[in-house]
Amino acid sequence: MASSPRVGVLALQGDVREHARVLADLGADVVLVRRPAELAGVDGLVLPGGESSVIDKLSRAFGMRDPIRDAIAGGMPVFGTCAGLILLADRILDGIPGQESFGGLDITVRRNAFGGQVESFETDLDVPVLGAPAVRAAFIRAPVVEESGPDVEVLAALADDRIVAVRRGPVMGTSFHPETAGETRFHALFLESVRTRA
Repeated sequence: MASSPRVGVLALQGDVREHARVLADLGADVVLVRRPAELAGVDGLVLPGGESSVIDKLSRAFGMRDPIRDAIAGGMPVFGTCAGLILLADRILDGIPGQESFGGLDITVRRNAFGGQVESFETDLDVPVLGAPAVRAAFIRAPVVEESGPDVEVLAALADDRIVAVRRGPVMGTSFHPETAGETRFHALFLESVRTRA
């Protein structure tokens, strides 16, 4: 693969620009993905934070749901933050009626697990796979992983043991928003998985 991996950011709703900026700063060739043809041209995909139920509906309207599911099943590296984590979960608690996900992570996720916008917070997280220093993590109407399957690697948990970052093969998700806090190591880890797969 060329030194600049070609990666997409699903650009239907949410903090698309923040992810695109971090990825570009890390040397990626970034494509905003709204259509299946755009998805077909990338080697990895980021699912941004936003409103998971809205992204779910828009993905169906834009004909993206099945192509993304197929890409994940085919081994495409995917990184989801906040709503993106919900969209990667095989099971969702407290979703709106009819809400679906793309799946890919054998986890059960609870939407808005910490409450509403006013309960948003930041904290420092130890993430052993990233090493020191601790990750400054912003939780904004964030989900939490209630259960994870045996093949899911827990990358980070809060002090009360609630799971907030996971990975299964090339699929990774976080409850928080590294893209808004100046934290680039998760994106670098994602790009490494894209390069490894190529």
